Amino acid sequence: MRSLKIACGIVCLLVLASNVWSMSRWNEARGVYDDLCYLRQAHLFQRFGLAGFDTDISRDDDHYLVGKLKQIGFPTRDDASNAPCHTPMPSSGRLVIQYPPGTGAVLALFPEGHQVIPLYVLATAMVFALAVLAIASAALASEVVLAGLFGCLAIYLMINPAKASYSMAPTMVTCALVGCLTARWLIGRRHDVLLLLSLGLLLGLSVNFRLPNLFLSAGYFLFLLGVFLSTRTMRAALDGLWFGTAFLAGMAPTLISNAINAGSPLATTYGSADVTPPEFSFAIVWQYIADMQFVLLVLAIVSAGFLLGARGFTGVSHVALLTAVNLLVNLAFFLSHPVFTPYYTVPIAMLSLWCLLFGYLLRPAEDPDGAAGARTA
Repeated sequence: MRSLKIACGIVCLLVLASNVWSMSRWNEARGVYDDLCYLRQAHLFQRFGLAGFDTDISRDDDHYLVGKLKQIGFPTRDDASNAPCHTPMPSSGRLVIQYPPGTGAVLALFPEGHQVIPLYVLATAMVFALAVLAIASAALASEVVLAGLFGCLAIYLMINPAKASYSMAPTMVTCALVGCLTARWLIGRRHDVLLLLSLGLLLGLSVNFRLPNLFLSAGYFLFLLGVFLSTRTMRAALDGLWFGTAFLAGMAPTLISNAINAGSPLATTYGSADVTPPEFSFAIVWQYIADMQFVLLVLAIVSAGFLLGARGFTGVSHVALLTAVNLLVNLAFFLSHPVFTPYYTVPIAMLSLWCLLFGYLLRPAEDPDGAAGARTA
């Protein structure tokens, strides 16, 4: 068993090495408009500190953004007022970055001009560490192989499709961490305050990387609400309170950014295309079906269904139930959203798969029929 775990760890390490080699040749000026906004936000934080939350276009007095636009040959590159992914605020007349500040803040941790590669290398290394933890947590040979295969997949996804948006690198790490902690919470001590605070904080922080990550927490809130309504105990109420408080604390940077740039913590800096009312469209559904995301979603749905229906997996069934609810809410949003990208549903798919993997690996030894002795051996 030890040799098998080492072998699976080495395979994951080889995938990590391949990723790092590919990432080392990336170019930060690849012509993607979103990249400019994330890098400009990072530049503002490095230049002004916490005052970098203010992203008004007037603060480009050092022509950083104009220089970036020239690098990619943007048509109106000499006029920053026409910069992509900036949204006009009618009430104030300001032109601000539409994205939340988290991705820019993470990029600001690295030296300007050399930010993207170290961000992705560090994020991929963290995913690798979670994959090794999953392999180490396995008690049966079949579980070791399962954890190893999933680890290789999770590490590879840090290049494709995670490369499509800089916001995906920290999001993928957060999904892996939350998946591990979710399993420990629901299979271990259900009223562990530290785990609830950690989960709420991490899911709140994820909103600062991508605003749609707000929906990653939906299943958790609904699960905690369901537990409270079914038990009506003070302990269940406090569980929800700890989680909700930590969640708000985690997403505080986005609320602050909204207040500064949009005039209110609850106002949005996104443009009209991203805030249109939900509208179901077969065209959008078909785009997801034809994309790699569909494979990940099917894996998550099938896995959740299997663990929900499996007898004896008492603790894991709670993980599967929360995951199923979370998948349902997120799919309802993205399949009715008028914009499609190759990575929109990847975070919920990976969060679901990490939750289910660790839930399966950490299940009590006495739960699976006929496997109790083998798991404790």
